[in-house]
Amino acid sequence: MKPQIEIIGLGAGDIDQLPLGVYKQLQRADEVHVRTKDHPLVTDLEAEGIRFTGYDKVYEAHDDFEQVYAQIAASVLEKAAQQGTLVYAVPGHPLVAELTVKKLLESEWADVHIRGGQSFLDPLFSALKIDPIEGFQLLDGLAMSAEDVSLTAHTVIAQVFDDLSASHVKLKLMERLPDDMIVKVVTAAGTENETISTIPLYELDRARGLSNLTAVYVPPVTDESLLYGEFSKLRDVIRELRGPNGCPWDKKQTHASLKRYAIEEVYELIDAIDAEDDDHMVEELGDVLLQVLLHAQIGEDEGFYNMEDVIAGLTDKMIRRHPHVFGETSAETDEDVVRNWEAIKQQEKEPQSAEGAASSLLDGIPASLPALLKAYNVQKKAAKVGFDWGDEAPMWMKLQEELAEWLTAAKAGDQTEAAAEFGDVLFAFVNLARFHQIEPEEALQKTTAKFMKRFEYIETKLAQKRVSWEDKSLAELDELWEEAKKIETGGEADENR
Repeated sequence: MKPQIEIIGLGAGDIDQLPLGVYKQLQRADEVHVRTKDHPLVTDLEAEGIRFTGYDKVYEAHDDFEQVYAQIAASVLEKAAQQGTLVYAVPGHPLVAELTVKKLLESEWADVHIRGGQSFLDPLFSALKIDPIEGFQLLDGLAMSAEDVSLTAHTVIAQVFDDLSASHVKLKLMERLPDDMIVKVVTAAGTENETISTIPLYELDRARGLSNLTAVYVPPVTDESLLYGEFSKLRDVIRELRGPNGCPWDKKQTHASLKRYAIEEVYELIDAIDAEDDDHMVEELGDVLLQVLLHAQIGEDEGFYNMEDVIAGLTDKMIRRHPHVFGETSAETDEDVVRNWEAIKQQEKEPQSAEGAASSLLDGIPASLPALLKAYNVQKKAAKVGFDWGDEAPMWMKLQEELAEWLTAAKAGDQTEAAAEFGDVLFAFVNLARFHQIEPEEALQKTTAKFMKRFEYIETKLAQKRVSWEDKSLAELDELWEEAKKIETGGEADENR
C-alpha cells in the first residue's frame, strides 16, 4: 500500500481565517511537517500544542529554489514512506504557488490528498477592493518574464520576498510599463499586520517590509497609448477600421486590391535595410505587418481563416522544418539546414502527388517574383537535381552563343525575336552569377543605386554652375562622372569644375 500524504493549507497567516475543519485536522495530527515555520500561524498553533517540523534549513543549503523545493518534496516522500501517513502543511492554499505540492502530486510513490486551506488571494482581493472577474492573473515573481504580463488585467505577483526578487520583478515590469507606474505592495493581507504601500514602480526594490507574505499588485493599464505595443491592441484597431463604423477605404479592400501595397511595402523595407536606417526599418516593418493583418482580417470577415490560423500555421511549419532544433535531426552547417529544409518541403508535397495532383520541383516559386530573382531561384532548384553544368566554361560558351543569336535578331530588325534572345542572354548571365554565388537581383540593385548616386552628383554640379545638360558635352559630363567615382573611392573632387 502506498504511503498517504495529507496536504493542508495554513492560509494567509491569521488564525481567525483558518477553516474549522482544517484546524481540527491539525489538532489531530501527532506531527505536522511544514515547508517553512516562517509563518505567523505556526507560532500560534505551536502555542496550542501542535508540533511542527520545518524544512527551513533546506533553503540555506541551495541557491536555487528549484533545488530547494525538489529536496523538500523528496524529504516529505521519504518520511511518508517511513511513517505510512504524513501531514504536510504549506502557507496559503496547497494549489496556489506551491511547487513542492506540485512535485508531490506528480509523484507515483504516494497517495496525495489536498485537505483545503485559504489562499492569500481572497484577503488580497478584499484588501485591494478589486473584482478578479474583470480580468486577473497571478505570476511567480521568481520566474516571470516581461511577456507574461497582461497589461489590461489585475496582476498579482507572488514570491516577492526580498530586495533581490523585487528587483527582478521591477526590471521585468519596466520593460512593458513606465518607470513611474503606480503599484501596490501588500503584506500579510487579511491579518492584523496587513500593510499596503503605494509606490512608483522604480522604487519597488526599496520597499520596506518585504517578506514571504508579500505580493505586488499592478493595476490594469488605463492609458491607451501604453497599449500601442500590444499585438492585441493592433488587431483591435484593424478590426475597427474594417468594422461597420470604420474607414471607407479599409472596408472596401480585398486580397486582390491590396496586392500592390504588399509589394511596395516590402521594397520600401528593403530600401531601409540597404540604408541601414533602423528608425525607417521599424516603420517599414510595421507597414509590412499591416499588410499581413489586413489580409488576415479579410479572411476572418469572410469566415475562411483568422490571424490565429496564420500564426498557428507558421509556428507549425517552423517547428516541423527545424528538426535540428526541435527534434532529433542534426545540422552542423547552414548548408545542412537548407538541405533538410528542402527535403522536408519535398515530403510535404508528396501526399499531393499521391492524390493525382501534378507536382514539380519548381513548385513554390512565386509567379510574381522579379525576373532576375525568379530566374535565379529556378536555376537553383534545377541544379539541386543535377540539371546544371559542373564548371563555368560551358556557361561562358552558352553566353557567347546567346549573344550571337541576339545580335543576329537585332540586326534583322525582328523586335519580337530580339526580345526573346535578349532574355536568353540575361538567363545565361544569371547562370554565371549563380556559379559565382552572386545574387543577380541584389547585384543589379546595387549597380542601379550607384548609377543614380553618380547621376545625382552630376545634377548637383550642373545646378551649382547654373548650366543645363545641353550646355555640357558628353566628354565634360563624363569628367563629372569620373569625379563622382573618385569620391566613392575616398578621393576628393575638383571643386573648380
